[in-house]
Amino acid sequence: MISQLTRRQLLTGASAALLAGPAWAEAPEASLRPVARGEDLRKRTVPDLASIIADAGLDGPSSVALAEVQSGEILEEHAGTLGLPPASVAKAITAAYALDSLGAEYRFETRILTTTPPGEDGIIRGDIILAGGGDPTLDTDGLARLAEGLKDAGVIEVQGRFLVWGGALPRIDEIDIEQPDHVGYNPSISGLNLNYNRVHFEWTRAGSDYAVSMDGRSARFRPEVAMARMVVVARRSPIYTYREGDERDEWTVAKSALGNGGARWLPVRQPELYAGEVFQTLAGAQGIRLKAPERIETLPETAEDIARIESGPLLEILQDMLLYSTNLTAEVVGLAATAARSGQPESLVASAEAMNAWTKESFGLDTVAFVDHSGLGDASRISAVSMVGALVGLRAQLPLRDILKSIPLVDDSRAAIPNSGVEIRAKTGTLNFVSGLAGYETLEDGTELAFAIFSGDLGRRDALSMEERERPEGGRTWNGKAKRMQQALLRRWRIVYAES
Repeated sequence: MISQLTRRQLLTGASAALLAGPAWAEAPEASLRPVARGEDLRKRTVPDLASIIADAGLDGPSSVALAEVQSGEILEEHAGTLGLPPASVAKAITAAYALDSLGAEYRFETRILTTTPPGEDGIIRGDIILAGGGDPTLDTDGLARLAEGLKDAGVIEVQGRFLVWGGALPRIDEIDIEQPDHVGYNPSISGLNLNYNRVHFEWTRAGSDYAVSMDGRSARFRPEVAMARMVVVARRSPIYTYREGDERDEWTVAKSALGNGGARWLPVRQPELYAGEVFQTLAGAQGIRLKAPERIETLPETAEDIARIESGPLLEILQDMLLYSTNLTAEVVGLAATAARSGQPESLVASAEAMNAWTKESFGLDTVAFVDHSGLGDASRISAVSMVGALVGLRAQLPLRDILKSIPLVDDSRAAIPNSGVEIRAKTGTLNFVSGLAGYETLEDGTELAFAIFSGDLGRRDALSMEERERPEGGRTWNGKAKRMQQALLRRWRIVYAES
């Protein structure tokens, strides 16, 4: 477990005042540490922090902080104690929370249970249960291996029911209710998840109409599913509608939006039935016919394992999560971490509150208020000073830096700077009119810096209608400005804080 750090250990000198709670109200808008060992001409020509932020032309505030990792000293900050949405930067804290709670070698299990063992003839005369252990990486290929395991156990027939159980984690209908229904990055969460709880929707023109399919495809298989149904409707808008039917996800799509053909992933709202139907198909391919899946809330006490598969180690799962920014993975590992520490949480918000408490206790921070583990919900708040404080504290405690994505240093035209002499490991975060970047910048002389940059035009974001939220007008331009500002800050720090 992480040993608690005092504020003196975490942030020395001027930064101690910044983290003292009530003193935040008196904090200067921007502060700079004089460059040590004299300022040469190159360093004097580097734009200062306030100029870079002003020149970015971003509507909405920015919160920026930079610290030296070894001492914990804040080197410079701008509105450093202002809490803003972190977007997917929150996943860095979630990764640390999961590592501390579960351990780097933790593996999720997915099992097949039976209420009665198979007879010598290979027939199970009771029920079988597909029991999820929360694995966020479970895909159709993994379920195929599980079906092979059932056959390898000598099973040739199941006479009882086929049950599915996702109770290892709480059932979350969607991560953020403010998102459009059809976006694949906002699925349901369960203890039984498949293909990141997304179903593949494909359409092709068939004369004046369209042929559509819904499947749980993978690299090797393409099992169609009936639990998600799509109907093409003659209308202009909305493009998609969703309704939860009787054990089925009911979708419609506007015919005018389909063109000549295409495909996209849609979120699954009944993940246990989705995984069950895919497994039913895969077991059938092994010669084992199963009845339609039925959900259960509690596992029978007498049920015994007959086949199982494991995920990769947690450290690898987290590295992929930070690289690809998968929301489902973040929510699952966060929920699993809370369950391991204090028992299964009642909701996603309750689990996020447990992570908030862990972050505050571990690093002595105040401006930390996550509402989920992925950063998708824009009600989450963290300040740049608090994020930097966590990064400084984590550096010696957990291998977070090693699994953060490598970020290239680029110039104003977005071209990579050759032989930049710096290594940047960080987590990006993007929502509509919200952008963040936080991590570590190691300079050529070995100096290691921790930084956090958060920006947000929350008024403009709040004004978006539901229909505008997938591709809002002006969103790409605003995000481009934010990313150029982030790179300008990284270039500044590379020069100003390197040894002369």
